[in-house]
Amino acid sequence: MWAGGYAAGYYAYLWTQMLDNDAYAWFMAHGGLTRANGQRFRDMILSKGHTQDYAPMFKAFYGKDPDIGPMLEDRGLTATAK
Repeated sequence: MWAGGYAAGYYAYLWTQMLDNDAYAWFMAHGGLTRANGQRFRDMILSKGHTQDYAPMFKAFYGKDPDIGPMLEDRGLTATAK
């Protein structure tokens, strides 16, 4: 069923969705899409490119390890989902 590397690709796709939801939650918790927040994201993530592993870069930006909570909420799978 999962032959040919599909499982790994699917996992990576879900992982990036989780990081996307976490980053959005961080922005909303810190005042939204402000110039300062955008610059922080640019300085800590975008400008680094493939020079470092993304896990430590994201943790430095987010302030903690990635969290599944914002992704579950986005998908309507929590009691607080909108």
